[in-house]
Amino acid sequence: MNQSILPPTKPAVPPLEVQIKALAVRYRNARGVGLKVLGALGAQADGLLDKLPAPARDGLDGATLKALEFSFEAAAKTRATVPDSGQWMTRALTMGTGAAGGFGGLPSALAELPVTTTVILRAIQTISEEHGFDPSHPDTRAECLQVFASAGPLAEDDSTDLSFLTLRVSVTGATLHTLIKQIAPKLAVVLGQKLAAQMVPVLGAVTGAAINYSFTSYYQEMAHVSFGLRKLAEETGSDRAALVELFRQEISGGEVPR
Repeated sequence: MNQSILPPTKPAVPPLEVQIKALAVRYRNARGVGLKVLGALGAQADGLLDKLPAPARDGLDGATLKALEFSFEAAAKTRATVPDSGQWMTRALTMGTGAAGGFGGLPSALAELPVTTTVILRAIQTISEEHGFDPSHPDTRAECLQVFASAGPLAEDDSTDLSFLTLRVSVTGATLHTLIKQIAPKLAVVLGQKLAAQMVPVLGAVTGAAINYSFTSYYQEMAHVSFGLRKLAEETGSDRAALVELFRQEISGGEVPR
């Protein structure tokens, strides 16, 4: 790695290169899960959206925006009353919602979107706290949302837009809702792939559970990457954009598991 672009003011423990490599491993493993699930189902990511009925495609942006708006508030509120669960329990929970969503075809899969999105967003908030950040703080809540701006687990190449890792906004109530509106169209494409994959002619409930497992594990790992880089930047006094560039270099040097 070219560390000449990064002059940390404090030493990292473990060393910076070791931590960047560990985050890159998380990223590559997360990307591999979704493709393996699709392979097991006999589906291809290319053209999945075309398999959705036209009315579903046309209404996807609006459905995703509503799901994000609902989930943003619901995830935070449930943290005050419902204890956090571990990563595996969260994945098991979304597998259950995915099975329920897949059982009834497209209508139930659409109805399942806000529930699964809420569970995933809450899991992202929990991971932010594990890294030492207050999930109720507006900046942290914004970063939790930004995790959804990464490419989804069904992407067939390694072209994830990592700009969300460097984006810093002056957060107010208005900017949070603006951020939701900016992320929703991108997430709609990802969720459209999910819906189409759930319609693969296999047992619908099994497909829904498998797809939700890949989505939940992907966004959990991307949350670890995002907040791991943020924590590393703060602990070492490093420029976060430079850290993301090192991370990008590490990713480009390895292969995404298939």
